[in-house]
Amino acid sequence: MVHAAKKSGAEKASGDKAIGEVAALAKIAEMPEPYRAMGERLHDIIMRNAPVLRPTTWYGMPAYEKGGKVVCFFRGGEKFKERYMTLGFNQEANLDEGHLWPIAFALTELTAAEEERIAALVKKAVS
Repeated sequence: MVHAAKKSGAEKASGDKAIGEVAALAKIAEMPEPYRAMGERLHDIIMRNAPVLRPTTWYGMPAYEKGGKVVCFFRGGEKFKERYMTLGFNQEANLDEGHLWPIAFALTELTAAEEERIAALVKKAVS
C-alpha cells in the first residue's frame, strides 16, 4: 500500500495560494476592457506590495485575504453598470484614520500616480 506524503503547512498554504491566484486571474480575464488591463495591473501591484495576501475570489470578484479574511478586492464597472472600477478594503485593512476614512475608491484610469497611491494603501492595509 502506498501512502501519499503529508504536506507541510507551508506546502499547503503555497498550494492554496496558487489555487486562489488561478481563480482570481480567471475572474480578471473575464472582465471586458479597460477593466481587464486595470485588473491585471491591480493584481500585480497588490501581490508585489503585500505578498502576505492570498489571492482568492469573493462574491465573484478578485480578492486578497489574510488569515481567511478578505482585506481588499476590486471589480470592474460592468458588474453593477458603473462608469468606474472599484477598489475596496474591508474592516481587516489597517486603514483607520480617526473616526472617518475611505474604504472604497473609484478608478477610471491607472496611471503611475494611482499605482503609487494604491501600493501605499495596500502596504498600510496589511501593516
